Amino acid sequence: MVTVTNASEVGRDPRRWWALGALVASMLTLGFDMTILNVALPTMARDLGATTGEQQWMADAYVVVFAALMLPAGLLGDRFGRRRMLITGLAVFLAGSLVGALAGGVEAVVAARAVMGVGAALVTPLALSVLPSLFAPEERTKAVGIVSAGSTLGLPLGPIIGGWLLNHFWWGSVFLINLPMAALGIAACVLLLPETRDPASPTVDTVSTALTATGLGTLIYAIIEAPTRGWGDPLVVAMFAVAAVLITALVLRERKASRPMLDMGLLAHRGFLFNTLAATLVMFVLSGLMFVLPPYLQAVLGHDALGTGVRLLPMMGGLMVAARAAQPVVARFGARAVVSAGLVVLAFAALLGSRTTVDSGYGFTALWLSVAGAGFGFSIVPAMSGALGTLPSDRAGSGSGLLMTLRQVGGAIGIALLGSLLAGAFRDRLDVTGLPASAADTAGDSVVAAHVIAEKTGSAHLAASADAAYVHGMTLALLVCGIAALVSALLAAAFLPGTAAARSAGSARPAVAPHEADA
Repeated sequence: MVTVTNASEVGRDPRRWWALGALVASMLTLGFDMTILNVALPTMARDLGATTGEQQWMADAYVVVFAALMLPAGLLGDRFGRRRMLITGLAVFLAGSLVGALAGGVEAVVAARAVMGVGAALVTPLALSVLPSLFAPEERTKAVGIVSAGSTLGLPLGPIIGGWLLNHFWWGSVFLINLPMAALGIAACVLLLPETRDPASPTVDTVSTALTATGLGTLIYAIIEAPTRGWGDPLVVAMFAVAAVLITALVLRERKASRPMLDMGLLAHRGFLFNTLAATLVMFVLSGLMFVLPPYLQAVLGHDALGTGVRLLPMMGGLMVAARAAQPVVARFGARAVVSAGLVVLAFAALLGSRTTVDSGYGFTALWLSVAGAGFGFSIVPAMSGALGTLPSDRAGSGSGLLMTLRQVGGAIGIALLGSLLAGAFRDRLDVTGLPASAADTAGDSVVAAHVIAEKTGSAHLAASADAAYVHGMTLALLVCGIAALVSALLAAAFLPGTAAARSAGSARPAVAPHEADA
């Protein structure tokens, strides 16, 4: 296989579009996995007896590893060959999916998700970083859009495919579907993708990588365990303290490095800082909602897995439509106005959703989900484009990596924090009067577990109490989302660069393609 380092070496090789197809297959695989598990969690909770905390770990094990390893994974590809590392990432993702499909308990699922996170961390940055070597500048924007569309397409398809699989097969099938997709991506990369590398890239800092992984993992552990153990529990307090020490050590180490892997100095750019904050907040809300909504749709409203996937489409539809419409609106009104307005719309949708009651029905949910999707799309696309557009051209790579890492951190904390808030509120409100101690304890684990106990004991009162308790917890989570989005909107309106400043910055440095704006 020929090794190339720039687009001119590829020239007009007609295989470049077939190679692009290999990258689309890779990103589509990851796009599925971002949303397919959320639909499966209620079924897995019932079949595996997973508590809310264990469900949070099944979701967060993937996200934490993904966030911690994305930067070093990109550097490995630069040094040892992007094609080689991309194939390795898909193979690791395939192996993790196989372990998940065969898992017989919660611990095995969590381990499989962590392995899949390793593979995803290799695939995501490398699928984008090979594009400059394949396409000349005049074709690159189109190629970036096609790859981004592949990932975005997986978001709405994930819940539908996952729901169909769960209606016809066991929960492990949501992992099994990744195998042919990943295998197709591997075959396409082997046959079609040229090898590219950048030997001048910084070396991987193993200490910083370890600090990132352990710091994030400890923080997420503390947030997830706090509702069960208590926020003042010595172990929880100790974990928060350890996380603070590890993350502080990471920041100090990276600030002193001559060529940092995680360039924290980029946060001194006002436009980058506040656009990144907005994008991170959006991922916080999106990941949290995708965790709390499926149990509501399945356990409280009584829909099956496929019906749940279909009923998540209003949010995905609103997101995709707004994401496509965002750029013309930004050109007309400026990024600051659009980001701020998108966050206000998101806050309105969350506050509207917090008015949900047990008797609201799906029509009301579809309404605020559609509005939320529009808020997501109109805020995240211009925020990410604006963040990358403020960077000097020689720091575009490190800035893109930092932005994507912080987005994943926001998603992990959203699942952990909003899931923990929901779990604590649910347990406090659930009426288990008259149940044996063991049954009462099991019922408090999750709304799915409470319905299982109610079915076994024939207690309609317990089922009604579980529904009311879950809706109460979801209301609190949505209130937090709404307040956070509103505060972020005010910060964006106050501190993001105005239209004139943004244009001046854009003319002073080369434009950076907002290739990460694929949600």
